[in-house]
Amino acid sequence: MDQEQSYSTLQKRIQSLKEKKRFGEAEKEIHQALEGNPENLFLKAILADLYLRQGHFTEGRILAEEILEQDPQHPQALTVLGDLSLKQHSPQKALECYKQAFNLDPRPYLILKSARALKEMGNLSEALEELDKILVVNPENISFLKEKAFILNRMKQYDQALKTYETIKTLSPDDAFVQKEILRLRSRIRPEPQQVLKEIQAITTMDSKKDDAQVHGLLAQKLKEVGQVREAAEEYGRAYHLDPQNLYFLKQQGFCLYNIKKYNEAISCLIPYFRKDPSDFYVRSTLQKCYEAQGDLKGLLHLLEEVSPLHPEQKSLLGMIRKIKKRLGMDVKKSNHPFS
Repeated sequence: MDQEQSYSTLQKRIQSLKEKKRFGEAEKEIHQALEGNPENLFLKAILADLYLRQGHFTEGRILAEEILEQDPQHPQALTVLGDLSLKQHSPQKALECYKQAFNLDPRPYLILKSARALKEMGNLSEALEELDKILVVNPENISFLKEKAFILNRMKQYDQALKTYETIKTLSPDDAFVQKEILRLRSRIRPEPQQVLKEIQAITTMDSKKDDAQVHGLLAQKLKEVGQVREAAEEYGRAYHLDPQNLYFLKQQGFCLYNIKKYNEAISCLIPYFRKDPSDFYVRSTLQKCYEAQGDLKGLLHLLEEVSPLHPEQKSLLGMIRKIKKRLGMDVKKSNHPFS
């Protein structure tokens, strides 16, 4: 009983650190716990999840598979493999893992994860059905409502998406992302984009919104839509300055800078996102175009050789490296890359 209480306390502490994105501290705590109990599958599953959250996909996969070798019906390890599959753009595999885990341990969060996998597969109606399994019972579940609003927006059911976000706002009035989405969706039904732009610009001058990264990001989006790309780049930069953890703003700033041929600045914006997720085709191809426009294939090669070992599952990077070496007239030798 004491051991169960100890694990429960540890799990709560780890969850708190996860919510604060203090993954390194959480990992140290798990390693310390494993020193006293190195074969504990519960602790190993938590560690595998922490590896994934830090982008250490290979370590996460190895540990999850090690757990499943000892216990093929371990729901947490199956969930980790599902999360890994989703991150690596294999939603069908992710869905299979989540459903298997749910059959073993029916937790609501696994339904949410299944809905996200279905969304990535393009099965949007089926994803909504999954979400409604929980929302029928708990209509104020904010995580499920947010996912439903996102899917409705993707289905172009903008009125329903807006209603869902407005419901969320009543439950969580200070959620900046939700407020931004409400503004964005309301602007869709107005025919004058310049008027919408003026209204959002006015909002960003309000004391309560001038430091709101989401509102500045929305302003940047609207500036880009009306062709004010240079101004959009500046606004995305402000949004990122206000929320430096949000690499989406930095990525969008990079795209804008590429469009106005500020290639070196675009590269600086896109590299952090590329290091985190080299599978993003648009980031990868825009980076390549920027380097090519500057005649700096060696710079691109150096970046790819730096990032590739960090993401061994991304075998396409090796193909890019070989092609660039050929273009540079360099010897192309077989890589010692573990996934090649």
